[in-house]
Amino acid sequence: MSDIETASAPSNFIRDFVADDLATGRYDRVLTRFPPEPNGWLHIGHAKAFSIDFGIAAEFGGKCNLRFDDTNPEKEDMSYVEAIKRDVKWLGYDWEDREFYASDYYEHLYEQAVKIIRKGKAYVDDLSEEEIKEYRGTNVPDKNNITHTPPGRDSPYRNRTVEENLDLFARMRAGEFPDGSKTLRAKIDMAHPNLLMRDPVMYRIRREPHYRTGTAWCIYPMYDFQHPLSDALEGVTHSLCSLEYEIHRPLYDWFIREAEAFPSRQIEFARLNLTHTVLSKRWLLRLVQEGFVSGWDDPRMPTLAGLRRRGFTPESIRDFMNRIGVAKTDSFVDVQLLEYCLREDLNRRARRVMAVLRPLKLVIENWPDGKVEELEAVNNPEDPSAGTRKVPFSGTLYIERDDFMEVPPPKYFRLFPGNSVRLRYGYIVTCTGFDKDPATGEVTAVRCTYDPETKGGNAPDNRKVKGTIHWVSAESAVPLEARLYDRLFPNERPMDVPPGVDWVGTMNRDSLETVAGALGEPCLAECKPGDRYQFERLGYFTCDPDTNSGRRVFNRTVSLRDTWAKIAQKGG
Repeated sequence: MSDIETASAPSNFIRDFVADDLATGRYDRVLTRFPPEPNGWLHIGHAKAFSIDFGIAAEFGGKCNLRFDDTNPEKEDMSYVEAIKRDVKWLGYDWEDREFYASDYYEHLYEQAVKIIRKGKAYVDDLSEEEIKEYRGTNVPDKNNITHTPPGRDSPYRNRTVEENLDLFARMRAGEFPDGSKTLRAKIDMAHPNLLMRDPVMYRIRREPHYRTGTAWCIYPMYDFQHPLSDALEGVTHSLCSLEYEIHRPLYDWFIREAEAFPSRQIEFARLNLTHTVLSKRWLLRLVQEGFVSGWDDPRMPTLAGLRRRGFTPESIRDFMNRIGVAKTDSFVDVQLLEYCLREDLNRRARRVMAVLRPLKLVIENWPDGKVEELEAVNNPEDPSAGTRKVPFSGTLYIERDDFMEVPPPKYFRLFPGNSVRLRYGYIVTCTGFDKDPATGEVTAVRCTYDPETKGGNAPDNRKVKGTIHWVSAESAVPLEARLYDRLFPNERPMDVPPGVDWVGTMNRDSLETVAGALGEPCLAECKPGDRYQFERLGYFTCDPDTNSGRRVFNRTVSLRDTWAKIAQKGG
């Protein structure tokens, strides 16, 4: 991770564009917008987009609008609107009173379409969707694999008069025609090398109730028409988009020019591509709908709601965005960088506690009967203001099952017969034996003795030990349920699948392990959903919303670096 830890300041070419626009007088202010479509929950790729939108505006003393591009009634819902607003606020951004909806602009957009028709630059077409595609043409590779784009064919309805087009468009709005029977198309160039410029559709007929406008409209504007004119109506100076919209920019500019609207400028940047992660709303929707995950906020999902439930902090995500910068070329970012940013943040803020996930009884044979001692434990060594807590210590404890081996391999410094370790915050103990279940051969208890002269960090020079393990007291341990998460997609690039291969088949079906018999310190009895902890030696955990008075559920947010695991993986 050294390349991560020494990363230089991130690049941001957009900053240079905006600064130049202000210096040359192209604009006298900065107004950006974040325009999600409310048809799903935001994921971390969207977080990159709106952190750029809000960040650029703030850097130049401008504003950023939150606008819902809600012109696709079949897939949109108010619940998505609320989820999007919740996630943007959680990450620390505020749009104040600048919340807008493209659906509020329907009348304005209709009038802009009429203006373009009057200029002879749009026409009503009777071709079907498939016929439009056929007439438009396609890119064709030759024998040398060089792509050519033969001209398309004009629609037989392309030369309707302005008056006829105005009449037909008004009748489309009035609901006189069946769904899909007519469209309004821009009249540009059917031989244009950019297929998107070959008379794109501006409006289509859809008798689908809209979640905000109800049945008031039966025609809806297409994204490529609505988006630039919504930007222009709001006075957006810089319309910041991901790189796949670069090919749409000539059309963006064409609609603004023909509508004689405010000259918003589109600038594209590389979207976020993250290893082992699916960042396609359509793919994520399938995971939810087909039950591969528990919902949009499943902690294995890359949605902001899923990351929040897993225990990610807004600060760690913003740090990640700052580190990766803003580039013009697509590339992949290692998910380990995101995890690194999270560990760095949680290391500073997470309270330390002890918990055991797979308990094994440890009996201290020379401990006084009935004695319970209060040991002082540090809440966070990175934050002295976090103070200390008292942890009960008794003669019967629980340790991790992995912290004992009957026959240990080399370099194993935990408990085994005859070996000594320190119990965290407590005493040095020496293993004297163990009990087994005669039927299964499983170790059921480890026996040891303690040295009363070794409390805390104290120990005679001849009692120094190499291993320290964590524990909880049997008398006061709190039952926990721990959910341990692995990568949902083992493949580094899960969206790169060969033709004919269903990407769902590449999923890790064992990405969630539920440990029902975990135990924790008494302080965890007071945990609340969203509380974050470091379970010492185990990782960072957060209290899940499923927690209630009778059930305490913790999600492992991210593991700690485990030196022993690396040694074991290499064969000891």
